[in-house]
Amino acid sequence: MVAQLVLVRHGESTANRDNEFTGWTDAPLTLKGRQQAKSVGAILAQRQLLFDMVHTSYLQRAITTANIILLEMNQSWLPISKTWRLNERHYGALRGLNKDMARTKYGVEAVALWRRSYTEVPPLLEKSLSDRRYPNHIEPLGESLKMASQRMLPYWLEVVAPELRAGHNQLIVAHGSTLRALIKYLEKIGDNDIDGLEIGNGEPISYTFDDQFHMSERQYLESN
Repeated sequence: MVAQLVLVRHGESTANRDNEFTGWTDAPLTLKGRQQAKSVGAILAQRQLLFDMVHTSYLQRAITTANIILLEMNQSWLPISKTWRLNERHYGALRGLNKDMARTKYGVEAVALWRRSYTEVPPLLEKSLSDRRYPNHIEPLGESLKMASQRMLPYWLEVVAPELRAGHNQLIVAHGSTLRALIKYLEKIGDNDIDGLEIGNGEPISYTFDDQFHMSERQYLESN
């Protein structure tokens, strides 16, 4: 039984628009971001894709994107699983800082490493913020992409992959870093090569899995 996985980075958020590091900050979508989500829904509807389950983070930019996509596809009734494990990578003390200002403060090379390296950790927060979404000190003080991958992968292995193996189509609406980490894992991309992978807002990516759970190549879905 063949199953399809579609990955979508949320539409443009206010932080994307303002060129800010966001991480776990709960930035809303812009009007452009909502339109991007609607366009994704139209593309998936045009391809007559039927999903069995949707997965997203605890952050409203991803949740809202998922809801708009499903509304556009007339599949709003689908179950949505929300998890902190799909949250964007935590940018620590960079959170809320304009990226150009960060380059001025820390240097161009340091910021480039924090953004694109697999193992470099940004400056840490002194303490995590109190938020009832994240009990038991789940929220980190900052993360490398590797650290974000390590807390994301258990969800893939324990929740999403078994559904695909059962032949159930899955939609994941998440964030640039967690989707980069997942694609790195799926495609076995090397630690030093992941810096070249960019995922745009509202650009659906598709993989197909066959009976043996062999995966197709990455496909970017566009309007016919």
